[in-house]
Amino acid sequence: MKALEERILSEGKILPGPVLKVSSFLNHQIDPDLVMDLGAEIGRLFKDAGVTKILTIESSGIAIALAAGAALHVPVVFAKKHRTSNVSGAVYQTQVHSYTHNTDYTVVVESQFIKPDDKVLLVDDFLANGKALEGLIELVDQAGAKVVGAGIAIEKGFQDGGAALRERGLRIESLAVIDRMDENGITFR
Repeated sequence: MKALEERILSEGKILPGPVLKVSSFLNHQIDPDLVMDLGAEIGRLFKDAGVTKILTIESSGIAIALAAGAALHVPVVFAKKHRTSNVSGAVYQTQVHSYTHNTDYTVVVESQFIKPDDKVLLVDDFLANGKALEGLIELVDQAGAKVVGAGIAIEKGFQDGGAALRERGLRIESLAVIDRMDENGITFR
């Protein structure tokens, strides 16, 4: 998606790790027009997939997931990174490793929000090593529901997460795929 690539080039900052900081429009401050366009594009790509729910993980994926949910007219569920006092009853839960924060989270979703007959689209802001998506897939599997694919804003194509998940048969639609990211700049696929 050209508009997203342009914003990454003009405002993205490459940090050690390599981490791409897109805080000015996606992760800290959100450009609502851009995010709605991202959601509309994810909706267009998955319009024929029979999506009944969108699942993301808190917190940066929520805005994109909401925009995709609006485009597809389906509910959005987000996995919480901590079981809080307002999470009650039966839950699906799994461990997820965060590449950006280099920490593990036990993510939870109340079981009432994903049912066996759901066709779930996973949505997230980044795909790097694939651990967040693997965790979301595990939650959907626990529910006995079906994952129909994943809509990703930015994929780090130089890391192995996307390739490994595609090899397992997951349909992944990334709106911007970065092939190279270093002190010389960013190159898209």
